[in-house]
Amino acid sequence: MNRIAYACILRASAPALVARALARGRSDALHSAALWERFGFGYALPPSGVAPVWVHAVSLGETRAAQPLIQELLKRRWPVVLTHTTATGRREGARLFSVAIDSGQLRQAWLPYDMPGACKRFLEEVAPSCGILIEREVWPNMIHEANARGVPMVLASARLSERSARRGRYAGRVLREAYAGLDRVLAQTEEDAVRLRASGARDVKVCGNIKFDMAVPADQAALGRAWRGMWQRRVVVIASTQEGEEAAFIQAYAGRAWPDEGRDAPLLIIVPRHPERFEAVAAQLAETRLRWVRRSAVDLLRPLPEGTQIMLGDSMGELLAYYAASDVAIVAGGFIAAGGQNLIEPCAMGTPVVVGPHARNFTQVTQEALSVGAALRAPDPAGALDIAIKLVDNAPARADMIAAGLRYVASHAGAGERILQETSRLLSERGLIPGKVAAVPHNIPALQFLF
Repeated sequence: MNRIAYACILRASAPALVARALARGRSDALHSAALWERFGFGYALPPSGVAPVWVHAVSLGETRAAQPLIQELLKRRWPVVLTHTTATGRREGARLFSVAIDSGQLRQAWLPYDMPGACKRFLEEVAPSCGILIEREVWPNMIHEANARGVPMVLASARLSERSARRGRYAGRVLREAYAGLDRVLAQTEEDAVRLRASGARDVKVCGNIKFDMAVPADQAALGRAWRGMWQRRVVVIASTQEGEEAAFIQAYAGRAWPDEGRDAPLLIIVPRHPERFEAVAAQLAETRLRWVRRSAVDLLRPLPEGTQIMLGDSMGELLAYYAASDVAIVAGGFIAAGGQNLIEPCAMGTPVVVGPHARNFTQVTQEALSVGAALRAPDPAGALDIAIKLVDNAPARADMIAAGLRYVASHAGAGERILQETSRLLSERGLIPGKVAAVPHNIPALQFLF
């Protein structure tokens, strides 16, 4: 497939995208406000003449991963435009960078759909000094339009699994040209670098994974410790669950023969990966005889209702606090073929980790954490719960895993600084300085095609 055919397919899908955006907007006000921006209109961004660094973090995980890099950009007093494509990412960005948003140094926006007209309008409105895409965000039309405007494009903390590389080959020329259009590709690992080069990327360097640069937020750590002190309970958190996993964990917990009628059972915190699943998991819990509460319905600085066995973590932005409050973290996503989730965060928070059999999205990280003793692997939810409960009662084993996890995270830090150095070098080569006067975008004709 070439880029023209790709663009025609996207234009043909525009009515469906509009309908989808309107449907989402009925359940989430953020999506309702996003509609025009997704087609390249109505950006409330800095005035023309300011050349920000544009960072794209598609969703929640990428936004958290980009935090250290963005903080370094802000320390240099560079203006930043941060784009997202999901409401969870947008909300997390608003939370993480609230001070910079209030000061006007950072602005948030929605990334437009990858249609030529929308991409042109976005780049004309933002007029960035460069674009930094996080992990896997390769959009052919956006990269083409950025090349046409002379906007350098960087793919940072880049990863490409063997499965994704195979799928990319079916797309043909359009993806190869997109990868070739990137000015710098800064890969997480040498294996990623090899696959990225084979996919068409030209200037590829290994800079590491910026997820390892996460700074433990003092407020989240303090909140988790406060909960733990209040509860006086052993606690196991099951984080980032996907559809199909919650029911298996609930069943495994309910089916255990607890001593003393379960009064000494650890508190189980279930945190779904996506907020859209909160109600579905609540409905599953309501069908059991377990004593459970919703996080949103309780004051966690007061004792939980007596006999509480499970808490549904139906809140946003508190996952790290749940880790800090827990004896053991079961990182989900890998108990179905979804590819696993980020286990760097609990390691950095000093919480032992149990993972499932699948780890497509975090293959190397998971393998390394297992090899250094920072994580243990279970074949299924019941097995993971067994391992977690044994760890809860084994303080020396937990201490060893905590130390191993902290050493592991520390040994891989520094990717954000390397990415910033490469980006600065690229801008210097092009004679570009973020924040300085940029070319004023020309006015968009009133009748310019919508898509």
